[in-house]
Amino acid sequence: MNSAVRRAVAAAAVVAALGVTTACGGSSETDDAKKPAASEKTSAPAKPAEEGAKTLTAAELEKAVVATGDVKGYKVEKVGKSDLPPAESVPAKPAACQPLADMFMFSTQPTAKDRVVRTLMATDELDPKVTSLALLAHDSADAAEVMKGLRKASKICTAYEHVDYKYSGVKERPAPDAGDEAVSYDVKGVIDGDKVPMTFTVVRSGSTVVAFYTMNMLDSSKTDVPQVIVAAQLAKLGKTV
Repeated sequence: MNSAVRRAVAAAAVVAALGVTTACGGSSETDDAKKPAASEKTSAPAKPAEEGAKTLTAAELEKAVVATGDVKGYKVEKVGKSDLPPAESVPAKPAACQPLADMFMFSTQPTAKDRVVRTLMATDELDPKVTSLALLAHDSADAAEVMKGLRKASKICTAYEHVDYKYSGVKERPAPDAGDEAVSYDVKGVIDGDKVPMTFTVVRSGSTVVAFYTMNMLDSSKTDVPQVIVAAQLAKLGKTV
């Protein structure tokens, strides 16, 4: 692995795995317009949350989350609970952006009953993208409320402050046609002076909120969450519930 890729992967992995908040610069850059793929949609009605949908236990979350071998071309690393950021929400300014600030830390309002987090990196050493994912256990109504908040915030927020850092470049993206409903958006960040755009995709499957985010320190135009990861995780979750 060349030094540039090693540096990018190492820095991104630390942020992705530990949920460390990074400063987001007020860049004037604009991303190239992306046409929605056939499997994507800019807006669609969510399936109503099924009352009584199973809320996964901690043990079931561990069973449902992907492991190395479940996603072709990726290795999966477990993030222990002691390494996770606090699940409790920390106020963001403006308050309308709170759902985005929370999700960066894989936390939600209402608070999840339990959560598991994994970091995925491609086995191809020349692929600098790092993806983190979390399974967040809720009851049906709370899961739907989380998605409602993210959808609204991704439409109206452009920048916010959280835990002494400033975030900008928030932009709604086409959401994948996955689960019962999905939301996707961009947030631009800075790590060690390098601009690092991140793409979030959050999917509700029953009462479970499945969150993904991908960062790429070498190519700002390629931060899409790999669909192979989304598909593999939702398929494994479906077998568990």
